[in-house]
Amino acid sequence: MRTRVIEVALSILTALLWTTPILAQGVGAIKGRVVLSGKSPGNMVIRIGVDPMCSKANTGKQVVQERVAADAQGGLANVFVKLQGAFPQTPVPSQPVVIDQRGCLYAPRVVGVRVGQTVLIKNSDPFLHNVHSSSKANSSFNVGQPSAGAVFEFKPRSEETMLKLGCELHRWMTAYMGIVSHPYFAVSGPAGVFEITKVPVGTHTIQAWHELYGLLSTTVTVKPGMTSTVDFTYKSVERKDAK
Repeated sequence: MRTRVIEVALSILTALLWTTPILAQGVGAIKGRVVLSGKSPGNMVIRIGVDPMCSKANTGKQVVQERVAADAQGGLANVFVKLQGAFPQTPVPSQPVVIDQRGCLYAPRVVGVRVGQTVLIKNSDPFLHNVHSSSKANSSFNVGQPSAGAVFEFKPRSEETMLKLGCELHRWMTAYMGIVSHPYFAVSGPAGVFEITKVPVGTHTIQAWHELYGLLSTTVTVKPGMTSTVDFTYKSVERKDAK
């Protein structure tokens, strides 16, 4: 009987030794804000009238090339933030990422997507657009979308930061897609705020990308059940590694 009790105790201890590291890993979260320091350069007004149909779609509006989406406090939107490194595989979301063409602009301008996740590029304008990607990996495509309701479906096969989209008919149209093999990424919102949830515990390198100001990176330590804070500050000077 005593031998049996010892055997049971040893098996429980062995199970704990195997499972405790997994439980101890846990997850946490990362929150932060991206700020632009210095005077915002402003955004160039698009000569939308070169295409009468684009002009009609934007009647009464002044349309700008929103490369720098900063608020009065310097909060910088449209910054793609991701963790660097390899992580255990997780299921790819079944929900597609949607990019719309409306009023001769892409919306949203910056998105994040998983490798293998469906991307739907829609045309909501009642006239022709041409979606052309400038890929350094294997995500090249060039697709005409002649009218409202046209949808192009695309599944990226490899990581890329950043995949640029354009329209050969309307050269000002620009969007960027951050393609990542893991779920630990975000795009900063209107006040420059971002959040990445369910992050594995540990010390990670975290990188920020902006189309005009380029790359910034730092490290962050994530603890179980805790939220770590990381802020990025860009100076109002265009970086050479900007795309």
